[in-house]
Amino acid sequence: MPKEFIQKLTTLVEANLANEHFGPEELAKEAGMSHSNLNRKLNTISNQSASQFIREVRLKKAKELLQNEEATVAEIAYRVGFGSATYFNKCFHEYFGYAPGEMRNHKPEMETENQPAEITQKMSSKKIILIGLVAGLLLLIPLGFFIVTKYSAYKTSDTKEKSIAVLPFKNMSIDSLNQYLADGMMDAILMNLSKIKDIRVISRTSVEQYRGSDKSAETIGREQDVAYLLEGSFQKEENQIRLIVQLIRTKDEHHVWSDNYDRKWEDIFAVQSEVAEKVAKELQAAITPEEKQLIRQVPTINLTAYDYFQRGNDVFEGSKDSVSIEKAWHLFQKALELDSTIALAYARLADIYLYKLYWKTYLSEDFLDSTLFFANKALSFDQKCSEAYVIKGIRYSQLGKADLAIQELNKAIKYNPNNHYAYRNLAFIYRETQDDHVEGLKNLFECAKRYRGKDFPFILYQLGYSFWLVGYYEQAEHYFIEKLKLDGDSLFLLTFRAWIAENPEVWYQVNKKVYESGKERFIIEDLINSCLNSQRYREAYDYAMKYVRLMKEDNEIPIHGTRIIGYACWKVGKTEEADYYFNLQKKISLESIEKGRLNTSRMIDYVDLASVYAFQGDKENAYKYLEELYKKKVFGKWWTYLIKEDPLFNSIRNEPRYQAIIKHIEAGFQAEHERVGKWLEEQGKLQPDGR
Repeated sequence: MPKEFIQKLTTLVEANLANEHFGPEELAKEAGMSHSNLNRKLNTISNQSASQFIREVRLKKAKELLQNEEATVAEIAYRVGFGSATYFNKCFHEYFGYAPGEMRNHKPEMETENQPAEITQKMSSKKIILIGLVAGLLLLIPLGFFIVTKYSAYKTSDTKEKSIAVLPFKNMSIDSLNQYLADGMMDAILMNLSKIKDIRVISRTSVEQYRGSDKSAETIGREQDVAYLLEGSFQKEENQIRLIVQLIRTKDEHHVWSDNYDRKWEDIFAVQSEVAEKVAKELQAAITPEEKQLIRQVPTINLTAYDYFQRGNDVFEGSKDSVSIEKAWHLFQKALELDSTIALAYARLADIYLYKLYWKTYLSEDFLDSTLFFANKALSFDQKCSEAYVIKGIRYSQLGKADLAIQELNKAIKYNPNNHYAYRNLAFIYRETQDDHVEGLKNLFECAKRYRGKDFPFILYQLGYSFWLVGYYEQAEHYFIEKLKLDGDSLFLLTFRAWIAENPEVWYQVNKKVYESGKERFIIEDLINSCLNSQRYREAYDYAMKYVRLMKEDNEIPIHGTRIIGYACWKVGKTEEADYYFNLQKKISLESIEKGRLNTSRMIDYVDLASVYAFQGDKENAYKYLEELYKKKVFGKWWTYLIKEDPLFNSIRNEPRYQAIIKHIEAGFQAEHERVGKWLEEQGKLQPDGR
């Protein structure tokens, strides 16, 4: 009988509760049946896989322990077989609808066994309930906090049927140092699959976390939002290679296809393309003739050179510290000494210079731009090298050449439709320099579909921030919460809620609490601003001087915070200091605008200049730079709030010309809000989970 069968399995799981390695295979063995039969029977009875059933038993037991014992959440997590307290928090929250830390304050009668409690929040600029908001916000600081919206966890809006993650291959060679060869084979197959537009492929950096992991295929599939996994093992002994691969469907862990490839070392490129084409066939993905040509392309006929390239790539993908970068550099150079036509080696050299330029000479004009040189060198040997186009796009964006950057990044996507770096950088360029939030969101969503690595919380933050800029607060809140669930960092959710409350006291209290939690370097500018807006002038000055000391420690200039420091000085009667910082702000902003750097100026330089000029009584220059904003179609909600609330504009605030500028910016914001809303409706994304 189904009920007796479920009870038997429950008893077996509970008997092994503390053993985190007790999984579907172990349960099947204890139950006296095969893994596949267990999954099949459970699916029929309860619409669950074995791994889902085990996790449910563990979570229900955890809830019972939380209700009846005084142990910490972490202690209980380990007692019920979760090796990670963070992962336990995530699973508990997803299943019951609230965090385990809230368990003892939660009323169990408000939910049923199969219907987790929900907390719904309707967010809009005029619908924020301020009563008790400060206290509520301050409670969010602890890392264990999770809040539930009516929306499900983040999912991609497209079908998962043709989606795959290629897991790190095992090195089966006698020589353990040959792991780089296994990684190279995995990487090459992944890159070949990425060139097929009809397949969504998760990036290498997303799957690195599963190296040596014993997580089930179903779990990995859920975490990466893919329908299939490709597993493999690689062996090289002298001139012989052996590759064993298997394609697994994640929803039921069914092994769809597997094969062995016993070939000579010189056949390695043929094997890489064969596997990619076979996987595509099993996924019923369409491959164009051009895609097939890209997949079958041979990077070099010199296998020794290819070996050096693989060694260099392994080092470069593993770490970006200075020692690793230099080592990778020499290995790529060695590869090119043996074969000067390897396009990917030139692309990697361009990438290395990009890192060096960013950290060392990014703001300098007197360097040889080796990034573009090597990227173009790569393209001279392979005009379809997606990696080279990405690097050119990033470099052009740094140089303030947005149009060229967009062109190059679109070429990168043309030749690799799964290049998440290209989508990410396109999103930022469209949002920050074109004020095109539709294209910005489009590319962020495409990036999120293909990347679930360690920086995924950053992508969720960017989605939240993008929605906030165009006034979609419910969607913004959703993605900030999803970020919080993954990294435990409530900072962005806190500051977002403080901003949309449009209440100086709330903003001050939140910023103060974040500052005291150890985030002073991140939040200090906002804290100074909120002190000024709430008329805490002495406190603003004290934080401003703290800001100056922090910048000196880092050998930096406050940049956009300079005018804020000046105003804080002026409010406490230190007029000479105030003049120094106001004039320094003008110097910094004018130089920034002249250089046209995307990553240093954005459009806030125009606000900085306009506010200082307004404060100093130079109205014409104040209006000049304010009007530049709407000429450049800068209409985000943040800009409107920033300009309207900035006390440095007090001298012109009531003038018709100033009011006209504000109305123009607000009208532009409303138009962009409606344009984004129309696109969201068309795409079925008006609500965060795509409903």
